[in-house]
Amino acid sequence: MLRLLVLHGPNLNLLGTREPSVYGQMSLPEIDKSITRRGGELGIAVQTKQTNIEGELVTWIQNARGHFDGIIINPAAYTHTSIAIRDAIAAVALPTVEVHLSNIHQREEFRHHSYIAGVALGQIAGFGPTGYLLALEALAAHLGARSTASRTRADVSKTPAAVRR
Repeated sequence: MLRLLVLHGPNLNLLGTREPSVYGQMSLPEIDKSITRRGGELGIAVQTKQTNIEGELVTWIQNARGHFDGIIINPAAYTHTSIAIRDAIAAVALPTVEVHLSNIHQREEFRHHSYIAGVALGQIAGFGPTGYLLALEALAAHLGARSTASRTRADVSKTPAAVRR
């Protein structure tokens, strides 16, 4: 069973009441419930966490190695400021999808740059809470394809050379 870690950054604990015109009406517990439910449908174990503390996100990312197959992260404002989070993602080398509820590229200029995008498998922005579900599907597909490719290579390596020719 695939295991995915979903991390939410600062101020996301205020979803549902924080700028609903930008971030929507859904609360973080409702979003987490939908992620977990969809993960279950896909046969994926999902753990969700939220913090307002940058160092805590870094620690969770570092601790994910060996315990999770991939990470979905909404670093929120740390997207635009945190080299530490970027470096942690690069260091653990787990496939990571960056998610944003709003389209950061349509917002203020300072939100257009992401330190995370360069080390992420991909970025999903602007689809509200559905973005997390899209990330879950994309990461599951990526990990499934990678797993299939590994099995295929292993199967080929076990085949006698005379048969492979």
